[in-house]
Amino acid sequence: MVEVTDAELARAKQRWEAERAERPIPVSVRFDNLSERVVVEFTNGASFMFPARSLEGLEEATAAQLAEVELLGETGLHWESLDADYTITGLMNGIFGTKAFMEAQRRGGQSRSPAKIAASRANGAKGGRPKKSAKHS
Repeated sequence: MVEVTDAELARAKQRWEAERAERPIPVSVRFDNLSERVVVEFTNGASFMFPARSLEGLEEATAAQLAEVELLGETGLHWESLDADYTITGLMNGIFGTKAFMEAQRRGGQSRSPAKIAASRANGAKGGRPKKSAKHS
């Protein structure tokens, strides 16, 4: 077993405090009802916000549930009633859920459902989209 001296512990604590002082620390988080965004405020005055319902597990949440957001230490966000936790770093890097969820969000309107394929074929049989009429002044 390795023993750490009081002096080594004090130096480690000083290094940690110096490193911590150099980076912004989240100090508060809130849900903004008007914009439906979560806003994280940092010690350096910066803010980070994102659309709350873009997160996996929060898509169908009520405004009251979204407003329950709390800081999880200095690194995360937590919604107790939704059983959802996210790291602030992950959110700032655009990670709003699992890989499968993110891929589905990215595809969005690119889906090729049978109904969409049928509608596209029917439109094509009619000659495609109508041309925009040119207006002359």
